[in-house]
Amino acid sequence: MNKTALLVIDLVYDFTNENGLVFYKENKAIIPKVNQVIKTVRDNNGLVIFMQHTYRKNKFDKNLENMRPNCIEGTGGNAIDPLLDLNEDTDYVIKKRRYSAFYGTDLDLVLRENNIENVIITGTKTNCCIRSTVHDAYYNNYSVFVVKECVATNDEVVNQVHLNDIDKYYGKVISMSDVENVFKENL
Repeated sequence: MNKTALLVIDLVYDFTNENGLVFYKENKAIIPKVNQVIKTVRDNNGLVIFMQHTYRKNKFDKNLENMRPNCIEGTGGNAIDPLLDLNEDTDYVIKKRRYSAFYGTDLDLVLRENNIENVIITGTKTNCCIRSTVHDAYYNNYSVFVVKECVATNDEVVNQVHLNDIDKYYGKVISMSDVENVFKENL
């Protein structure tokens, strides 16, 4: 196993399907690109982890205080988009209830158990879950790489502002063509 893992963040039904509760066309548009990155990661013996944004049905969740309910267990809204190349035998699927993929999950444990030092990040939303995850990965001493064609939010200006900050302070914003280099340079 390589020292690099790919995080596919929150590409679930409510975000990626036109009938989803918080659908953005930008989320659906990145799925084919994310699948290309998944293939590159697998071809280089990297670990693939899908983060599944999930709220509990009929239970309090602080994140829902300021937004309409979405990604609720038992509704299908938190299901990983079936267009994604999820391999249930080799990939991890980790549920999360906060913006950061690290907060309140066993993501850090899974990464450390697999001797991961580098995380490549894809998914949605750049200004919420991507950025929060980037911060926590950086604070936990992982090298962070965000694939610019494979993250999205509903406003391209907002997307670019957050990518600029990430690239300046927390990690590297890379293109899809640079993903293979992450493996070559971080053995």
